[in-house]
Amino acid sequence: MLPPFQRFIDDNASSVWRLLRALCLADDVEDCFQETFLSAMKAYPKLTHARNLRAWVLTIAERKAMDSHRARKRRPQPVEQPPDRAARTRDGFDPAVWAAVRGLPTKQRQAVAHRFVADLTYRDISRVMGTTEEAARQNVREGLKKLRGTLS
Repeated sequence: MLPPFQRFIDDNASSVWRLLRALCLADDVEDCFQETFLSAMKAYPKLTHARNLRAWVLTIAERKAMDSHRARKRRPQPVEQPPDRAARTRDGFDPAVWAAVRGLPTKQRQAVAHRFVADLTYRDISRVMGTTEEAARQNVREGLKKLRGTLS
């Protein structure tokens, strides 16, 4: 049986926010967050079971982040980006680290974000990403290897 939608939001909002914070640029996080829960709200009544709702909503969030990333490529970019001081002081966000994460290949970026931001197990990562558990491990491992090289 599905929980009330508000309880579903309360239970999953922080995980979705952290994942989007890792996958999106700071300007897009709030929009993607709202779009994620709007999409979830539309599809929620059609769900037949409550198994793994967290993975379901994280998949929606991941797709919204991808859509935002693709749309950003089509928009003109400002010459200079303003500093993100407010976000850094509020939640410990380090722009250099997450810029490096956003520079990873798509599967590695998603796997690293699911593992370290959403704190998913490799089994859950494989479900969300539609891969095997070993592929999820490999994507995280390779992503971390590239990040170490980039940040050192």
